[in-house]
Amino acid sequence: MKVSDILRVKGNALYTITPEDSLADAAQLMADKDIGSLVVMSNGLVVGMLTFREVIHTLVKNGGSFGTTTVYRAMDPGPLTCTMATDMDEVRRMMLDRHARYMPVIENRMLMGVVSFYDVAKAVVDAQNFENKMLKAYIRDWPEEEEPQADDSEQKQR
Repeated sequence: MKVSDILRVKGNALYTITPEDSLADAAQLMADKDIGSLVVMSNGLVVGMLTFREVIHTLVKNGGSFGTTTVYRAMDPGPLTCTMATDMDEVRRMMLDRHARYMPVIENRMLMGVVSFYDVAKAVVDAQNFENKMLKAYIRDWPEEEEPQADDSEQKQR
């Protein structure tokens, strides 16, 4: 399974913000849209990732206040990325290695979407459910074995 398969099922909703926007505005957008991340874009390019993790770290560092903090000050400037052709097993490995919950999908320097750890887990569960269904159908439709024929010596004894 490839990243393109997940994005096809997931849909096209994509939320971005600029590095110059305030962190308070970013947190408000995340709360309003009930999302855990924003892709940080500048001049049409991905320059970072802002997740609830970075928002919480910044809030704690600032004594519970956003103050005048910009997205640039809080964002992860080097997020993991993948392409539409990246295999889901590779995405899963990369996310686990870096404890990343969100990964921008970039194709030819253009943002195509975001894959979340939830998306990856859901794809794995869906694939396993499909495989289980196919195996159960195969077992249910298993051809019955023919009764072994008694040989002549057994028939004579009867």
